[in-house]
Amino acid sequence: MPGQAVDFLTVPALHGVRHGFCTRIGGVSTGLFASLNVGLGSSDESTAVQENRRRAVAAVAPGADLVTLYQVHSATVIPVIAAFADDERPQADAMVTATPGLALGILTADCAPILLADAAAGVIGAAHSGWKGALADIGPATVAAMVALGAREDRIVAAIGPTIAQRSYEVDNGFRDRFCAADPAHDAFFRSGKPGPKGDHFQFDLEGFIAARLAAAGVRTVIAMGVDTYPDAARWFSYRRTTHAGELDYGRQLSVIALPG
Repeated sequence: MPGQAVDFLTVPALHGVRHGFCTRIGGVSTGLFASLNVGLGSSDESTAVQENRRRAVAAVAPGADLVTLYQVHSATVIPVIAAFADDERPQADAMVTATPGLALGILTADCAPILLADAAAGVIGAAHSGWKGALADIGPATVAAMVALGAREDRIVAAIGPTIAQRSYEVDNGFRDRFCAADPAHDAFFRSGKPGPKGDHFQFDLEGFIAARLAAAGVRTVIAMGVDTYPDAARWFSYRRTTHAGELDYGRQLSVIALPG
């Protein structure tokens, strides 16, 4: 993979903004991190990570300044008006901005990256949503923060990028109970999985759950890309796959959105 161009996916509905869901292809890292690992918290060589981050932004939003967070699986959203140093990243899981020249970046390895835009208002957002953030409504919180900057819910387009799919996301009964305790209707996002030694297992539809919560927040256009990060080791980093394989660490891929200019 080293020597290849940065590979990323785009969504036609996000027209009017620069964006991309980067794969793991096109960087300089090797071994477990081959090749476009952008995870500052990984044990990869820092110089390789920084070069990978530079390459990703140059491919998706040339000339923009990358802004990322210290992601903590929260529902915290911050407005961004200027770039900040990597070692000053705030603890949060989503960002919004109306400032051109900033590339909002989300790091994932099975969790869902969400890129959002109201191109007419010139407001964008980016969110990291694992199951904890999804249950805490990080998606709707990001929408609300965009509205505070002048966006309109009905004009926002949201794209849910590559994430672990329901068929790959086996959870136990206790996990399901957390969601159903919040709202019994959440049971619709679980289907029966294989029996486990401590009770039944289920398969959780993280992508579908996030899409439903965004729709409930007033977003009319929600794109669920349906790309499963777990089975395709050549293209995606996956925390769950790494855990199942007994590997010591894993890379993270980058999803980026930026306003024109």
